[in-house]
Amino acid sequence: WKLLMKDEYRDLQKCIYGNDSEFRRFRSLVVNSVIATDIFDKDLKSFRNNRWDKAFHQGNDDTNLMATIVIEHIIQAADVSHTMQHWHIYTKWNERLFHEMYSAFRNGRGGEKDPSVGWFKGELWFYDNYVIPLAKKLKECNVFGVASAECLNYAMENRREWESKGEKIVEKMVKAYHSGQRSLDRLPSQMEDPDTASSTGISIISAS
Repeated sequence: WKLLMKDEYRDLQKCIYGNDSEFRRFRSLVVNSVIATDIFDKDLKSFRNNRWDKAFHQGNDDTNLMATIVIEHIIQAADVSHTMQHWHIYTKWNERLFHEMYSAFRNGRGGEKDPSVGWFKGELWFYDNYVIPLAKKLKECNVFGVASAECLNYAMENRREWESKGEKIVEKMVKAYHSGQRSLDRLPSQMEDPDTASSTGISIISAS
């Protein structure tokens, strides 16, 4: 925010807002969008769910409120976008996150709990309590058109496949970490074939 507020970006600022009211509105939107990525605060989660119900289920015609809430959910989706894309995209970025957290644990920077112990069940919980409900909201507000349904389909399919394969995948990720390699770096050959490869078709959401 401090970077954006520098004088050298004055022209950009003028494109974003033209008066004090628009400035306050923009700042509020930025703050709410950043806070929206805090997915573990129960009070914030309850607050967002109540605002969603007010905007989309109670006949509310406040377009500013609806637009703000949709933007917040787009930010949330971008934050966990790998979970709503093809299985191989999901497992690729899931493994990178696992290696980061497992490395922190092994080096005394990640608390006393070994992340590999609860990783399998944790992913199932995450899908059931966050990813799939979020994907359903994206479909409900239709922010991505037909691709909104695709996000939900991928999320549900990834959840089903993780339940079937996740325990063995976690074992492979642990072994890969100790061998200094990543077990899922290379996509299978069928994913390299453009005739069989799948994509969500959502260019604004990408795993990072």
